[in-house]
Amino acid sequence: MHGTNNAEVAAAEFAERPRAGESTGAITRSQTLLFAASVGIIVTNLFAPQTLVGLIGPSLGAAASESGLVSMATLLGYAAGLFFLVPLSDLVENRVLVLRMLCVAAVAAAVTAFAPSAASLLLLLFILGAACSCIQVLVPVAASMAPPGQDGRVIGDVMSGLMIGILLSRPLASLVADAFGWRAFYGISAGALALLAMLLGLALPRRRPLANASYAALLASLFELLREEPVLRRRALTASLVMAAFSVFWTAVALRLAAPPFDLGQRGIALFALAGAGGAAVTPLFGRAGDRGFTRPATIACHLGLIAALGLAAWAGAAEAGGTWVPLILMGASAVLLDIGVTGDQTLGRRAINLLQPKARGRLNGLFVGIFFIGGAIGSLLAGIAWAWGGWNAVCAAGAVFGVVALVVDWVK
Repeated sequence: MHGTNNAEVAAAEFAERPRAGESTGAITRSQTLLFAASVGIIVTNLFAPQTLVGLIGPSLGAAASESGLVSMATLLGYAAGLFFLVPLSDLVENRVLVLRMLCVAAVAAAVTAFAPSAASLLLLLFILGAACSCIQVLVPVAASMAPPGQDGRVIGDVMSGLMIGILLSRPLASLVADAFGWRAFYGISAGALALLAMLLGLALPRRRPLANASYAALLASLFELLREEPVLRRRALTASLVMAAFSVFWTAVALRLAAPPFDLGQRGIALFALAGAGGAAVTPLFGRAGDRGFTRPATIACHLGLIAALGLAAWAGAAEAGGTWVPLILMGASAVLLDIGVTGDQTLGRRAINLLQPKARGRLNGLFVGIFFIGGAIGSLLAGIAWAWGGWNAVCAAGAVFGVVALVVDWVK
């Protein structure tokens, strides 16, 4: 009981983010845009590897079954950062923490551009992913600068930058790689991260946390929340499953599109990724469905749509000769449907966990995001294995299995 009480005290301290003295003034429009641009630029490092695996693996002598490790490394690093680095924001002055993490990210990206082997690349990408978790420190800092009652507006504006970064990361990486090679992407990213560190060094206010708990106690409070909240466990589980399906598809689809009958180069793959991102446009509809009490049926619809998308992708990918436009259009439709299923589940899940404990909202979201990124890392790993074992059909089957398991979780309430 004594350990539990300590964890509860730590949890309470972790949730406290007093507004007085946290910032030098109300956030301006230009500062909001800077925060949004910052998280958008940082997050590109997490999803860009999914479209670069077809170039990175062969250039470093990696086998086809190991290609998924490239996109897995940054996602796994990001999840580790959420669990073990972000809690430091309640012990360390936030401006200093963000700048140090950005500097580490910039150095990791710069060294990645010269990685001599697959093993060194994976280690560097893991470090880069972990350092990119500073996103989850920046968002609360932006919220602390918002005028009373406008936290939601500011967070929404900043998160829009995050979504744009996620959507543009794959096509941007493909275009850069097509023109200059995959190493150039990380060189450009290193420069962008270094520039961000300088700009945020001038714009960020000092934000000193007041928690007196130890680092170990803060970590313990996270596990207490996970143990106490069944809704968090269920929504994080389904989110990790659909994220795994998402990563399986997007890690391997570049390999399929580069093969006959599509024969797309990096520029074509970039355009495909940009078109597939259109599914995120329906995200607000799922939020409204949750507000009207349709969370469970909407979640089931998302998972059914995800399974259907992977079935359609398998059908489109079965084409070997003849015209390419029809299979390509079907593959694009499957990508849009998949993105709808994934973003819908994420939206409904975030809404559900944000209704649990208002004082623990930051930790709840951190746990939710961390767990679903672990799912994404697992999916990326399995994509390479499935591709080497059974080609595109095996990839789609692996993704569909994740969707079916999510559907089972929906019914076992």
